[in-house]
Amino acid sequence: MSGKVLIFSAPSGSGKSTIVSHLLSLHPEIEFSVSATSRPPRGTEQDGVEYLFYTAEVFRALVADGKFVEYEEVYPDRFYGTLKSEVNRIWAKGHVIIFDVDVKGGVSLKKYFGDQALSVFIQAPSVEELRKRLIARATDTPEAIETRVAKAAEEMTYASQFDQVLVNDNLDIALREAQEMVQPFLQGVDTTI
Repeated sequence: MSGKVLIFSAPSGSGKSTIVSHLLSLHPEIEFSVSATSRPPRGTEQDGVEYLFYTAEVFRALVADGKFVEYEEVYPDRFYGTLKSEVNRIWAKGHVIIFDVDVKGGVSLKKYFGDQALSVFIQAPSVEELRKRLIARATDTPEAIETRVAKAAEEMTYASQFDQVLVNDNLDIALREAQEMVQPFLQGVDTTI
């Protein structure tokens, strides 16, 4: 193994994708790792951009073939995971990998990469604020939102397993704090190919 990785995890609606996008815009040496999933695309999501979309059957076959660094069955038949080929693709360019993953995936990635990784847990100010954000996002049914909110309450108990916790109650402040957390970790990264 070589290279560094940044792991950003949070319950749905905590703002991790916004924070990850911000960091990507500031750092050309960081590259987004596209996770694999067995869920269908939401809204305007495209295969190979936001996620690599597979059926549950194909996902299970990839697991059986040992193709994943980590994976989780987050909901029944809803798998998420990180392909070894994606890690190798990014490191071959000499880039730092940034992951935008669910909480259990973030814990698994930190265990796998150890000191090569900086793991950051992004936390919304409250479960009620998460509910409001998910409703405003308008990508899920009311039932799916309530399932995500219930899961978020459990996921918040994992915060202590991350290197850093970032509370996102003011987006501008959270973006600045994320940069301040990442910058020291990136120092000395060779961005030449």
